[in-house]
Amino acid sequence: MNRLADATSPYLLQHADNPVDWYQWGDEAFAEARRRDVPLLISIGYAACHWCHVMAHESFEDEAIAALMNEKYVCVKVDREERPDVDAVYMAATQAMTGGGGWPMTVFATPEGKPFQAGTYYPPVARHGLPSFRQLLVAVDRAWGDIRDDVVRAGDGLVAELAHNARIVAGADGVPDAGVLG
Repeated sequence: MNRLADATSPYLLQHADNPVDWYQWGDEAFAEARRRDVPLLISIGYAACHWCHVMAHESFEDEAIAALMNEKYVCVKVDREERPDVDAVYMAATQAMTGGGGWPMTVFATPEGKPFQAGTYYPPVARHGLPSFRQLLVAVDRAWGDIRDDVVRAGDGLVAELAHNARIVAGADGVPDAGVLG
């Protein structure tokens, strides 16, 4: 059993016996990522999501993939139904990066939580123009090690753009601007 064994979410409990050393969303995960100086791998889904279960079976239950995840990342599992606030932020980032979104959502972020790479389902082998999940894990780790300044700048830029767009859509009081709504 991993750290999800004490979760209250049925979705998180479905992952409690994964070989992935999952953290729940919270300060402990961020502190561990800073301590180890590694990115966060944030996986967001929900109990009734078919592709969430597929990716869990294909990747999160695979001992070799889990070992790579545990070595190179602090892995955080989020139930979108329990944490719609977290889901909304990372879905906006995923959509900004990819033009689409969905679940499972796979987000790589700095230890401060700033997303720099995101997508949805990744297969266990490369297909349909998608890299395998293992290839993605290796590529993100390589980028973190080789071009970290660029990775961090990309995350900072994305966060700034999302904040700017949020201010355009909602006025200073948080109410949507009538002009934006049409």
